[in-house]
Amino acid sequence: MSTAILLVTHDKVGENLLAVASQMVRPLPADARALSVPFSCIPEETFEQMKRLCDEMDGGDGVLVLTDLYGATPCNIATRLCGDGRRRVVSGLNLPMLLRAINYCGLGVAELAEKAAEGGHKGVVEHR
Repeated sequence: MSTAILLVTHDKVGENLLAVASQMVRPLPADARALSVPFSCIPEETFEQMKRLCDEMDGGDGVLVLTDLYGATPCNIATRLCGDGRRRVVSGLNLPMLLRAINYCGLGVAELAEKAAEGGHKGVVEHR
């Protein structure tokens, strides 16, 4: 089994990142999906949609939810999913974070959240 990965982002950010990752890692070793949150969303409806997706995706190891921007609507709605130990949310999604999550999806959700955050941090490098 593996921890499922749900990208919750503005517009098509998650779909695009997942498409790139799918070309780099074939086949994807985890159930990974993307949910676009429109700027005109109704938060309660979006939360229910996220919850249904997480319930559907959870094969027993939990769901890691990756959001694009801390403090923005997708993140604020997604954090409501936390609290039962089956779901974790990490914000600041970038391609290195996603690839790290995909490559370590065999970990439990708590450990995977740490690995994903680490991958996101280490993937940001300033060149001079």
